Amino acid sequence: MQVFTVQGMTCGHCAKAITRAVREHDDEAVVEIDLARKQVKVQSDLPADNILKAIRAEGYGAEPA
Repeated sequence: MQVFTVQGMTCGHCAKAITRAVREHDDEAVVEIDLARKQVKVQSDLPADNILKAIRAEGYGAEPA
């Protein structure tokens, strides 16, 4: 499980956008969103850099946690 801190994530729409962005690169990825902690957990074979790029492309600041 890879964990990322994501800034700017405030609602369910944000969570859906991030989940969709990650799954565009790995449709079997398991994405868990914790809005309160501003964390995204991803179970995927994708490298962390690819996941970060996908999240950032949606307009969110993202860093490894």
